[in-house]
Amino acid sequence: MHTSTARRGSGVRRGAGLLLGAALAATALAAPQATAASNGPTLPAPTGSHQVGTVSLHLVDPARRDPWVAARQHRELMVSVRYPARDADRYPLTPQMLPGEAAGFDALNNFTGVPKGRVDWSATRSHAHEGAPVDRRGGPLPVVLYEPGTLDPRSLGTTLADDLASHGFVVVTIDHTYDASAVQFPGGRVERSVLPSEFAATKGEPAAITALLEKVMTVNIADTRFVLDQVDALAAGHDPDAEHRPLPRGLVGALDPHRVGMFGQSSGGMAALETMHEDPRITAGADLDGVLAYEQGDHTPGNPFPVATAGLKRPFLLMGMDGDNHHTVPSWGQLWNNSRGWHRDLTLRGGQHASFTDAESLLPQIARQLGLPASTVRENVGSTDPGQAVAAESAYLTAFFDQWLRGGSGDGLFDGPSPRFPVIDYVR
Repeated sequence: MHTSTARRGSGVRRGAGLLLGAALAATALAAPQATAASNGPTLPAPTGSHQVGTVSLHLVDPARRDPWVAARQHRELMVSVRYPARDADRYPLTPQMLPGEAAGFDALNNFTGVPKGRVDWSATRSHAHEGAPVDRRGGPLPVVLYEPGTLDPRSLGTTLADDLASHGFVVVTIDHTYDASAVQFPGGRVERSVLPSEFAATKGEPAAITALLEKVMTVNIADTRFVLDQVDALAAGHDPDAEHRPLPRGLVGALDPHRVGMFGQSSGGMAALETMHEDPRITAGADLDGVLAYEQGDHTPGNPFPVATAGLKRPFLLMGMDGDNHHTVPSWGQLWNNSRGWHRDLTLRGGQHASFTDAESLLPQIARQLGLPASTVRENVGSTDPGQAVAAESAYLTAFFDQWLRGGSGDGLFDGPSPRFPVIDYVR
């Protein structure tokens, strides 16, 4: 979810208690009657040695009714699988967002100062080739799950997902239907978020808001555990796609279900560590600026998640915007003090909440295209150079998962401050 100081979500700021306020504010704004920008912004190229392939999967959980829409007898999800590929140039590059996803995203866009109806969010291409064969020359591949923030689509984490895949990981990105701004299913059906109406129904009552946020997290963790089941199915040689559409050559059986990590931004980071607490299949987790408490402010004590009070024995990484670390965010401090396993805390100097999404790269380009003031970029993604921010985030995530899923050294990045990435503060 995107946000400002007054309208919070996973864009600029987000106290957990205000995550949904942006959704309500967004629905009250009319889109300007202007022509959308025709030349889409670009995403940074992956830094690894592998080409990247991708396939989307339609997953149906027959054991659950949809918790948001009673008429849906089964819970349906869309995920994307990113993976190291070979001979990929013969396969088309996929868009970052499909048209239905892009329209829903624009309708709920509340990036501060970015007008609706002016950006063609479907015009940006990813660096992943649709359906390319899997490069299995290194044997079974470690798996990393990615979860976006509340209201955000899985595609808003494309840069980091593509980069990890280029370094030899299989990355499964998850859309939570009726939470994400819009989810497009095979055949073109689009399901939009119900959270704006759910938030409006709370009438601003604190207890009702907390209950809604707890439901969001409960549903998302259940979705994630179901996706883990489908990772197991793929690893065992099964095709979990509901329509049984052809899978890329080499994907079935390529995943290693015993080496699984997870990361997410905002509420996705919360879900990554809480799922890790609840499900032993997650070996290592990274939280990108997600507070682990149902509180309205990042720095407000109280209402911690179970993972914060219980702590973790397995490795985790905290990456915060400027000013957020385990000394200033009470729920992070609780997790830090209660955990007996390996853990590190990093801060992106000059970063904002949305710096850990594709907004870091996209918004400076959009601002130039639309002639928006420099303050628009600063309010959404901070003052850090976008290229340096993305390079640092990619390097630290790759090093973290390499260390804990492949037995690597961590590239020395977790031993102390690195002169290679001066925008990252190492928090002791």
